[in-house]
Amino acid sequence: MSNSEEYKLSLTLRIDWSEMDTYQHVNNINFMKYMQSARVQFWQVSGLQELYNTTKKGPMLVSTKCDFKHPLFFPGNVTIKTKVAYTKNSSFGLLHQLYNDDGVLCAEGQDVAVCFDFNIDKTFPIPEDIRNEMAKYV
Repeated sequence: MSNSEEYKLSLTLRIDWSEMDTYQHVNNINFMKYMQSARVQFWQVSGLQELYNTTKKGPMLVSTKCDFKHPLFFPGNVTIKTKVAYTKNSSFGLLHQLYNDDGVLCAEGQDVAVCFDFNIDKTFPIPEDIRNEMAKYV
């Protein structure tokens, strides 16, 4: 994946003790939750969340993937850096990098989402104003 400086959106979350597993590091499923938080942040800054709130047309996650590189531990924080990988007609991809407090890359993730009209159960083209906001995070 890309260099972390290319990622224009960042979110830092506190690691909770309850996220630990029997091996005393953050359980893998929590990496997916961290990526979800970053994805929702992107939906908010891009205007996708507001579009959904007002029209019931918005993003739908269709695929997600995470490659684990290094464990995360409590106490500490995780910083998720996010960028747009691509935009197509109705779909777009996000890339995530997850770092610990020492700046060590702990995971890399990928999401694919579509713009979906929940009123009629069909995809729709990414609106131009949203596409312009997404371009800020390429």
